Amino acid sequence: MNIEFSGKIWYWRGPSPYFFVTVPAEPSDDIHHISGIVTYGWGMIPATVRIGQTEWQTALWPKDGGYIVPLKDKVRKAEKLEEGDEVVIRLEIG
Repeated sequence: MNIEFSGKIWYWRGPSPYFFVTVPAEPSDDIHHISGIVTYGWGMIPATVRIGQTEWQTALWPKDGGYIVPLKDKVRKAEKLEEGDEVVIRLEIG
């Protein structure tokens, strides 16, 4: 499954602070439909993610009935991204 969407980068200030982009509702529903065959546990969905020229392997995290994409520091630095920036994300799942 390939999905492309745009979203804003947000910062979670929890015990393990991290930056994320929320997957919109419709693609989250599509991912949820295949989650049982692709998850490796805890609702985590392995994915290849691309922003700009940077591609990496990660897992989508379940949150509030949808999914969020974690953004590694090296990705944000390579693409010169900050909290609040709007980004286009391409996901490959499965």
